[in-house]
Amino acid sequence: MQFCATIARTATRLTMLSAGRYCPLMFPAEKNPRIERVKFELRATGVKPEQANPLRSGTHSRGYLPHVKREGARYFVTFRLADSLPKDVLLRIQGERAEQLQRFNAQEASAQKLGKVTPRSDALDQIERDCFRKLEAYLGKGAGACLFRRPEVADIAAGAFRFFDRQRYRLDAWVVMPNHVHLVLWPVPNHTLSGIAQSLKRYIAREANKVLGHTGETFWQPEPYDHWIRNDEEHARCCRYVLNNPVKARLCAAREDWPWSSAWRDAKRT
Repeated sequence: MQFCATIARTATRLTMLSAGRYCPLMFPAEKNPRIERVKFELRATGVKPEQANPLRSGTHSRGYLPHVKREGARYFVTFRLADSLPKDVLLRIQGERAEQLQRFNAQEASAQKLGKVTPRSDALDQIERDCFRKLEAYLGKGAGACLFRRPEVADIAAGAFRFFDRQRYRLDAWVVMPNHVHLVLWPVPNHTLSGIAQSLKRYIAREANKVLGHTGETFWQPEPYDHWIRNDEEHARCCRYVLNNPVKARLCAAREDWPWSSAWRDAKRT
């Protein structure tokens, strides 16, 4: 009897100690030494910890324009010739955009203090669309030498866009205008929009300068404009905009009449 009572008391004491020992409030979970050891080995061998790539998903900037990327997204992209948009015009438009953002942020802060919810994404999209419309309005004036008015130069750009279709991206719509180009595309896996843009711009500039007899001259504006397409409705709107651009600029009567666009290619196939 005495032996059984001793065992019972011992079991009770062990249970209490066990419960106390592993109580998370009294003893917070310790770091896993194996994980720490792996991290140390990576640092010792010079291997950097894996970080998110903003060129695939995130926000980054190369100077004037913000670039929002989303893995697996479709994009509306614009490349502008070097003399199509003077720096002072670009700075003015970006300054107006910054003022709009500042006013929006101030209004949002005031609304949050009052406990109100503001439609942030819609307001920011409207600011970006306003900025884009101003850029497009100036481009539509035909500023600069408009090198793509020369058919042999426009052919280089059109050929480059088609060549990498289904290899590096899926090209849904494109057009070559006198001083800029528009594309709607979806980068295929393992290809980033930034890499695609740099490759296209570099190739077109090199080949076009050969035709033009230019040496050491800047061909493109340094930064493209890119917009992350949120849904199918916006995708359809962007494609319509791209295909109707020559008609809007009064370069042709119907979009199928402009030889340097996907609309002309599609009409030719049918």
